[in-house]
Amino acid sequence: MPSAKDTTSQAQRIGVMVCSTRKPRACPQIADFIINTIKATVNGTENDLKPTLHLIDLDNWNLPMFNESGVPSQIRDPAQYDHDHTRAWSTEISSYDAFIFVTPQYNWGYPAVLKNAIDYLFNEWKGKPALIVTYGGHGGDKCGAQLRQVLMGLDMVCTSHNVELTFPGRQTTIKAARGHDLQLDGTTEDGLWGGAERKRITELYEELLGLLPAKV
Repeated sequence: MPSAKDTTSQAQRIGVMVCSTRKPRACPQIADFIINTIKATVNGTENDLKPTLHLIDLDNWNLPMFNESGVPSQIRDPAQYDHDHTRAWSTEISSYDAFIFVTPQYNWGYPAVLKNAIDYLFNEWKGKPALIVTYGGHGGDKCGAQLRQVLMGLDMVCTSHNVELTFPGRQTTIKAARGHDLQLDGTTEDGLWGGAERKRITELYEELLGLLPAKV
């Protein structure tokens, strides 16, 4: 029988990706809202081995525009990558069992920095579950649809729907664009996105958990 330490080591890891590097930006506080909502609403027993949530901020990685000579789908050993930054990114992504992508919508698409980060790798993404969370003045449905198509091209397994978070008015949109505090609180039903959106996050996160393979 494995020890408690051994059991804990098997906890699955979910990467919550901050997909905007714009300054100022609202994405980090929205990603925190997602994490806090999940922690406050997803139930489990004391003996449950819950997956752990970890922020991946693309701004911290500062990946250059894709500059590998090899085709990522043909690379299965990270040692075959040309650059240290690619090998480090490969190690990071390989450490997660599933992903939540938190992204704004720019001109009806998702940020170039996200596409660049995705394109560096292939097998590290392949087969892993994904939940897409978009936000913006209209909820980000168009960028969410595009991102879903790209992730499916990587053979990732997406949840049945995306989470779309819509700013309720122009003033909130301006605050977000300026990086001001949106006063998001995932621990309560009060405040911005505390109602139906919060429920949607919980439901789709639970669906994401159902897509995770058993890990022993």
